[in-house]
Amino acid sequence: MDSSTMTAWVIAPVALPTFCITGMCIVYAMALSNGHVCPVSNWVYNRSCEKEIPKQSAPIACCTLDHIPLVSKCGTVPPESCLFGLICTLGSFMVILVGLLRYAQVMETYLQSVLNTAGLFSGWICAIGLIIIGNFQVDEVKILHYIGAGMAFPTSMLFVVLQLALTYRMAQKKHEYWIGHIRFFITILAFITLVFSGVLFIQESFELQHAAAICEWAFIITILLFYGTFAFDFGTISTDTFLLMLKTNQVCKSFRSESSMVSSRHVNSNSENIAMI
Repeated sequence: MDSSTMTAWVIAPVALPTFCITGMCIVYAMALSNGHVCPVSNWVYNRSCEKEIPKQSAPIACCTLDHIPLVSKCGTVPPESCLFGLICTLGSFMVILVGLLRYAQVMETYLQSVLNTAGLFSGWICAIGLIIIGNFQVDEVKILHYIGAGMAFPTSMLFVVLQLALTYRMAQKKHEYWIGHIRFFITILAFITLVFSGVLFIQESFELQHAAAICEWAFIITILLFYGTFAFDFGTISTDTFLLMLKTNQVCKSFRSESSMVSSRHVNSNSENIAMI
């Protein structure tokens, strides 16, 4: 592998949305075929299963609130819950990897930045939330599942906003501005779908909750597509990128230690002066 430029890192942001979107579609297909959720095309629901509705376009005889095809609902019951947990866990590690690569790439181009550090930590918090979501199903451990969702969804939105700001701040060439425009469109779409999914989810109407499920799917897909746009940036990542990141972190640590030593010496000298008085 070339030490100057490692274009293989381009695979990471492409693999993340490809793996997660494909995996979630398989989970949805499994849940649908097993009768655990109703299809996205179905908008008619029963309040109970005592009486069937003939207009329902579902493979199961009765669609209730428990069958609305939310992402979490699709991965609640075995066997699809096993695949759902695996996708969330592996996807979270891929999010951590892509976030670290982006952090190093921005540091090499723009040096140290508060936005860059905040983006790194927001992506990692999102990854922790994904692990919780995948391993604590909503019907079994609802509180922990919602805690994971509360960590993953807002921080993923924060991540794309911070990365959008960094994209425009670092842009110098025409194609870099075009990448920023693409990310701006994806960010706006992600924000709209996130707001609508949250607002519609708390409504009592089955139709509105079904719309919330569609918005939730759209939000997750747009966030994953945003990660995929990092393929445009990661072609410039090299071994020097990681060396610069490690060197910068070491400099920051040494500076903090020196500052603490200076402050402690200053406090000791003041104490000695007071004692002499």
